[in-house]
Amino acid sequence: MAKRRPRGRDLNGILLLDKVGGVSSNGALQMAKKMFAAAKAGHTGSLDPLATGMLPICFGEATKFSQFLLESDKSYRVTAKLGVTTETGDADGEVVNTTEVTASAAEIEDALMSFVGDIEQIPSMYSAIKHEGVPLYKLAREGKTVERKPRAVTIYDIRILRIEGDELEFEVDCSKGTYVRSLVEDTGEKLGCGGHVTVLRRLSAGPYPAEKMLTLEELGNIKAEGGFEAIDELLLPLSTSVADWPRVELGDNAAYYIQQGQPVMASDRPADGWVSVYEASSGKFLGVGEVLEDGRIAPRRLVSN
Repeated sequence: MAKRRPRGRDLNGILLLDKVGGVSSNGALQMAKKMFAAAKAGHTGSLDPLATGMLPICFGEATKFSQFLLESDKSYRVTAKLGVTTETGDADGEVVNTTEVTASAAEIEDALMSFVGDIEQIPSMYSAIKHEGVPLYKLAREGKTVERKPRAVTIYDIRILRIEGDELEFEVDCSKGTYVRSLVEDTGEKLGCGGHVTVLRRLSAGPYPAEKMLTLEELGNIKAEGGFEAIDELLLPLSTSVADWPRVELGDNAAYYIQQGQPVMASDRPADGWVSVYEASSGKFLGVGEVLEDGRIAPRRLVSN
């Protein structure tokens, strides 16, 4: 009887991968999983193949908390070309229309800045949102178009870096679900000339800053010198995924019972909402919970012992 191949290492932690252009998020995930020989891994929200930058990879138990990073705020650096509209809203798509850009730099700035605040976006047909179980981009590639409902998103801040002729470069802080391609297309539409994204880089996701990102090439060099031990040390603890949440520390008894799936009382807690939960005596991260109406904390995602 043939021996079973090992399924990989049991590894727990979060890698801040700096995704390179030309690779899908799933492709980058699979390469990172292979690099670490990890048994289980998942990413926290797709980046277009054209896009680069922050793609947190969750290994092992960290996958339980990936949804919170998926739902977190993001920051991007964007370069857009006005006057040219493409099928996909970015440089990977076929050009469908070209229009002369007559707007001044001040008018371009005003158009873009008008989207700061709570807005509604209609997702692109080339987005990963599913329609009846099928990603929109697959339908688009088949030449199909379906009605998409507007989605409420928030643009917290836009910092314009450069406006030169028909090229616009800026940074944007935004809520989950924001489509930067749609932001650029809507700006171009407001100016009457259209536009598309030529360069897109995610700078941050949730609590994670750009400074801690590593490319697969950098990881490969570190692994070549120090092996698995060297790259394992680069993984961030699971607790960092909810570092900006209210923290609740439980005594030994309460910590025991919440790990058995039971709601527990805690003296130092917010009135409502989700919290990160720790064992007071050891400082161990137990997972996340939700404050119930009666003040108890109910476990929602727990780290396995």
